[in-house]
Order: sequence, then C-alpha cells, then structure tokens
Amino acid sequence: MTDDLTTPRRTAPGHDSGTRALLDALPETLPRTEILAINSAKSNLHSRRTYVYNGWTFALPPGVFGPGDTSRIVHDRLLDGTIPVRGRAYAAIGAGLGVEAVIAGTRGAREVWASDIHPDSVATAAEHYARLVGERPDTVFRPLVSDLFEGFPSGARLEVITFNPPAVSTPTSDDPTVVRNVCVGTDIVIRFFDQVVERELLAPGGEVHLIVSNTAELRRIVAHAVDAGFRPEVTHRQTWPTDDCQAYLFKLTRTG
Repeated sequence: MTDDLTTPRRTAPGHDSGTRALLDALPETLPRTEILAINSAKSNLHSRRTYVYNGWTFALPPGVFGPGDTSRIVHDRLLDGTIPVRGRAYAAIGAGLGVEAVIAGTRGAREVWASDIHPDSVATAAEHYARLVGERPDTVFRPLVSDLFEGFPSGARLEVITFNPPAVSTPTSDDPTVVRNVCVGTDIVIRFFDQVVERELLAPGGEVHLIVSNTAELRRIVAHAVDAGFRPEVTHRQTWPTDDCQAYLFKLTRTG
C-alpha cells in the first residue's frame, strides 16, 4: 500500500499520534471519472432478483438494493465474529434486505434492530428474518423505518452498530433509488455520528463498525468521527485488481 502523506490536513487538538497517523495515511478521494466507472448504474434494480449468502436465499423486490462488495465485507465479519453481537444490542443502519439482521439473529444477539429509511426494505428484512431466524427466546427483533436514528425511541442503547453509508462523493445516477443507496454524500455520515453522540445511543463499551471507501470523502468522514469523540481502528482493508478503490472497515469506540 502506497499512501500520499504530503497533503496537509486538519487534526483536532488532542488527537494522539496514532490517530493522526491513521488519518494521514488514508487515501485521497478518487477522481470523479474513476468513481463513475466503479459505481455504474444497476440496470436491474427495479426488477425482482435473488441474493444468496451463506446458503441463505434472499428475495429482492423492485427497489430494494442488493448487497455489493462492501456489504459482503460487513456480512463476513458479522458471521465470523470479528464484529461480536452475541448477547448484545445490535443495530443494522441501512438494513436493506436484512442480511445483517439474519446473521445477528443466528449469532445470538440480544436485540436486533433492522433500520432503514425505505419502508419496503424494512418489510423485506422482516420477512427474511422471520423465515430464516424466526422466534428465539433470547433475541428481540425490532424492524424500524427510520432516517438514521430519528425513529429510535428515547432511551435506546446500542452495543454494536454497523453502517455501510451511501457516501459516494459524486452523483452516479439520476434515479432516486440509486441516489438513496449509493451517493447521498458525506453529510449522511456526519449526521450519523452526530446523532449517536447527541442521543447518547452507544452504551459503555459499545462499538460502531463503519465501512467506507475512497469513492467517498474518506479522510473528512473519519476526521469528523474523531472530532465527535470516537477513536478509529482499521479492522479490514480491501482492494480490487481492476481499479484503485480502497475500502476500509473501521471499528470506532467512544473516548473518555
């Protein structure tokens, strides 16, 4: 991995040397032409499709987004326990068709929140959870239509949160469904961290697992999380042989 360490950047007072080094080592956002080439429009988004993962088959109605490469990174880490959910209150933000919820249910999470701004996605996630997980005595399933955490009840406390945000930095389509799932931009991640802090959603010892690539404003996103009081740790980095995209899975914990 070759990183450009010459670009000056802002670091908040009090950042330790390890955090500053991590921020400085993150790659610059890719040029617009490369981002558009990587995020080509999904021509079959408005048709019925299926998605298979870990032997489970998920049905995707029109308008429900199918998982891509970065989503599968999160799925794999939930499945192998790298993102630990057993006995914990877990929330999948942007639950989509419900793969994360199904994994968390089978892994023994105490609570499974499947939250998405898109009602059809929440309904689809709930159908898949009911079919593949079902009722479990030690797990409560909570499907929720919500713009980030706005629909969460007051007093909700989460121990694990995963988020694969639609943070691509340039519009890749005029289709509002594609925009909602791909290229809302940096603002949605800033609102995410601000809401976690302002609503005191993260329980003591809780973790946020965020995946974001250099098709987004990667450095700005992680710097905002640090400014909001989170300590980032890279738990996985993924590259592909066909382009210059780099995806990072971060584990973020509250400092202080």
